[in-house]
Amino acid sequence: MEDREAILHAVSSAVLAVTRHLSVREVLQVIVRSAQRLLDARYAALGVPDDDGSFAEFVAEGLTDKQWEAIGPLPRQHGMLGVMLREGVPVRLPDLRKDPRFEWWPKAHPVIKDFLGVPIKDADHVIGIIFLSNKRTPGGFTEADQDLLTLFAAHAAIAITNARLYERGRELAMLEERNRVARELHDAVTQKLFSLRLTAQAAATLLPSAPEKAAAELERVQRLAGEALAELRAVIVELRPAELDRHGLGETLRKHVKLLDRLHPARVEFEGDELPELDSAVEVAVLRVAQEALHNALRHSGASLVRVRLAREDGRLVLVVRDDGSGLNETQTRGLGLVSMRERAESVGGTLTVTSGGGTTVRMEVP
Repeated sequence: MEDREAILHAVSSAVLAVTRHLSVREVLQVIVRSAQRLLDARYAALGVPDDDGSFAEFVAEGLTDKQWEAIGPLPRQHGMLGVMLREGVPVRLPDLRKDPRFEWWPKAHPVIKDFLGVPIKDADHVIGIIFLSNKRTPGGFTEADQDLLTLFAAHAAIAITNARLYERGRELAMLEERNRVARELHDAVTQKLFSLRLTAQAAATLLPSAPEKAAAELERVQRLAGEALAELRAVIVELRPAELDRHGLGETLRKHVKLLDRLHPARVEFEGDELPELDSAVEVAVLRVAQEALHNALRHSGASLVRVRLAREDGRLVLVVRDDGSGLNETQTRGLGLVSMRERAESVGGTLTVTSGGGTTVRMEVP
């Protein structure tokens, strides 16, 4: 038992340490993975309830992506999950299926036998439930396992609460930053555009009687337009998508792909490696290039399948968006979208290549 408590102490310390750097969902994943290993369970899951009878977040270990897809939507607050949320007490069973409180699970759901579930509480309020099933060691879960998971759940509650507070703090900081950017947009770009309009009007007035002066004014128009464009781009770059702060690049892109897969007749798939901490500008650039490439593939290529891959290769971050559509014509290869994607890649020291034939592949690499 002392060895287990030492393991618990180490794992709990790790969970608490990462809350300053991870989103709530990532903290949940760390907790579930740690609990699964700590108590030698085949399956582990953690659910954070919402106010609509479902779960705002639900993460699990022991299932493949294909199994998740086959299972379908997130579980509702029914059966044993609902009981644990309502009653807020631990549940330990030798066979979940034989308990009268058990209701059902989807056809593709793995068979759960021995079961151990513990509420995660903030004071007296249940903020989540963590449960394990199918213990690998013969004999099922013991009372000592229950005590250990209960102690672990107390540490998990602190980790989740801290992560939520951190996310809220970031959201407030983002709101303040957006207000600052809006002021800059008004003060700088708006004034430039106003000057641009007046100068253009002056050039139009001078053109019939003083063409040389009109030409000078038009040169000023060109300069002002360039300055306004540069400042506008700088402001836009600072408008970092809120999703990136909440979920990080990989999870944000995965959710975006999942949404597009539901909205479009073409199948849209995502594959992503675990990524290191990335520079903010890199995350924004990669996300925008991915969104533009996906937009082009789904709107113009006639593709039936679009695959997105985000990976680490030889010290480089690589984004690949590949479709099986009709490819690009000459007009599209010179289109504004491709120019914009190349500019975004180059702005963070990366490169962008587009190949067409048997479909189109957009590949962005960043050191």
